[in-house]
Amino acid sequence: MKKIVLFDLDGTLTDSSEGILNSIRYMLEKKGLAISDTETLRSFIVPPLADSLKALYGISEAEAQEAVESYREYYADQGIKQLTVYPGVEKMLTDLSEDYSLAIATSKPEFFAEQVIENTGLTKYFTGIFGADLAGDRSKKADVITYALEQLEGDTAVMVGDRKFDILGAKDNQLKSIGVLYGFGDRQELAEAGADLLVEKALEIPLALQRLF
Repeated sequence: MKKIVLFDLDGTLTDSSEGILNSIRYMLEKKGLAISDTETLRSFIVPPLADSLKALYGISEAEAQEAVESYREYYADQGIKQLTVYPGVEKMLTDLSEDYSLAIATSKPEFFAEQVIENTGLTKYFTGIFGADLAGDRSKKADVITYALEQLEGDTAVMVGDRKFDILGAKDNQLKSIGVLYGFGDRQELAEAGADLLVEKALEIPLALQRLF
């Protein structure tokens, strides 16, 4: 039985910042909410969007969910196409797929994650794509990881991601983790969250996995 490697999507396999930020700007403008500076907007990337909206704008759960629908309106039409695959990712996945069972565990809605992986031509590398549900009942990274592990067959698993949510979600599921430094997080965030190893490039992930498994 192969060992499992779970990958975050945004900021780990793909640089989706352009599409996400454009979708956020569209959402905020449509809902009449102040558009913050780019750095603040980047903080929306990865955490559940409704949680970020409530924290930043002090709006209700119902208002936040309405805003999320506006976000998805733009994202489904345009934002989903505005991304690139990070350098070295496809070579890394090609090498790893020979020895490991690879899967996606993302806070992005599963429906959109499947489309992204298909659009980028990476589908063949993954045994499963697991994400949040559109209703918002499964949005926390820890819950997505649990959901993925329940459906995958393997002895043990490692989580690879670029934000503290990936690392903390792994810990909640008693998994080791690798933090990538080329994504949306930074060294301090990932180290404080307790990542077992940090890598600067996608092509360093295979060696890091050998050290953890």
